[in-house]
Amino acid sequence: MKVFWRERKRGERLILQDEDNGHEEEVGGVRETKSGFDAFAKTFSYEPGRAMKGIATMEEAKEFVESFQPWELFQGGHGLSVT
Repeated sequence: MKVFWRERKRGERLILQDEDNGHEEEVGGVRETKSGFDAFAKTFSYEPGRAMKGIATMEEAKEFVESFQPWELFQGGHGLSVT
């Protein structure tokens, strides 16, 4: 399994990929807006603290998402780091 950022039209998505079968799961994301960057880390319940708007830079937004280690919600995701 691996975790990596993939560029999208208006931002980036954090992807958890099972290298054995090619299955991918989106576990977070960052998008550019007029007021900065919006970021979210995936969760299976309602946790509003895992999303934030108006972050100054893309790097800060990505650090916010990675701080939750959302890939650990999935089997096999423990102990991974973003590549």
